[in-house]
Amino acid sequence: MGWFSDLIGRMFSYDLGIDLGTANTLVAVQGRGLVISEPSVVAVHRGTSRVVQHGNQLAVGDTAKIMLGKTPDKIQAIRPMKDGVIADFDITEVMLRYFIAKAHGRRFGFTRPRLVVAVPSGITAVEKRAVKNSAMSAGARAVYTIPEPMAAAIGAGLPVGEPVGSMIVDIGGGTCEVAVISIAGVVCADSLRVGGDEMDECVIRYLKNEYNILIGENTAEQVKFQIGSALPLEEPLTMRIRGRDVHSGMPREIEIDSSEISEALRDPVLAIVGVIKGVLERTQPELAADLLERGMCLAGGACLLRGLPQVIARETGLPVRIADDPLTCVARGCAALLDDLDDFRPILDTEGE
Repeated sequence: MGWFSDLIGRMFSYDLGIDLGTANTLVAVQGRGLVISEPSVVAVHRGTSRVVQHGNQLAVGDTAKIMLGKTPDKIQAIRPMKDGVIADFDITEVMLRYFIAKAHGRRFGFTRPRLVVAVPSGITAVEKRAVKNSAMSAGARAVYTIPEPMAAAIGAGLPVGEPVGSMIVDIGGGTCEVAVISIAGVVCADSLRVGGDEMDECVIRYLKNEYNILIGENTAEQVKFQIGSALPLEEPLTMRIRGRDVHSGMPREIEIDSSEISEALRDPVLAIVGVIKGVLERTQPELAADLLERGMCLAGGACLLRGLPQVIARETGLPVRIADDPLTCVARGCAALLDDLDDFRPILDTEGE
């Protein structure tokens, strides 16, 4: 009966585009666009892959993120993605199955969608196989993978199919993906496992070293977005934060300003600039000339850090712009592929067909 279930899947399922990110997972449905944007977090009973029931829903995504750092011993809030790749196969499968079912509604269970999944350009063959296996085990009929920078460029509206140079810098939670694209192909690219998560960790380390105070991931993320900057601000911003004193173990509150967070973020910012320069140095002269005129486009949530476009423009000499709705560029790029998979098949890696 395998042929029958496959036929039903083809007739009644909607294909899905998935940005399986370290920080967030976004799902786009064919013909409907983006339908899910939730944190890549799952709360399970410790030592198992059984998802915690929170109220009348499973603790996945938004529901699970609020549990980070606040769970009792019997419950564990897990981020199954690390540096853009799968760190926990079983939990990733659970998370994917949940999001696919949520996107498909009641149809899921007797329909099997095709998936387009964006993966880092520097992913290994083993890591790519893990993504495909997780997606197939979660109920996909077929899985196509596409490099994240290509998906981001399509989602940002860059003319990837034309014989001109287009440069995309996608800075997500776990990776920074840089690519120069021309004629529907990646001409030069690099992937750095530094992103928003590394920035958060730098904030945590800085406050521990300078103030002897410990804060959690969620607080560090709030600090980064509220007062973080890649450049010192003319009028510094301040913020009061609460954490645990390293020495006394007691709760404590301090006030910090944006200049301190700029110092904390210095290393990841320099690393991002370095990988961009490395790609530019390997770019063909004719394409480099195009980039001098057209500049580069930034995507991904971490590109919204204050002052980051200015730092990149100053260090590279190229015009820099942020894509419209940069957080959803990769998912929207995957969604665009869904409408005409056959035309884009040369740039996709396929599984299951």
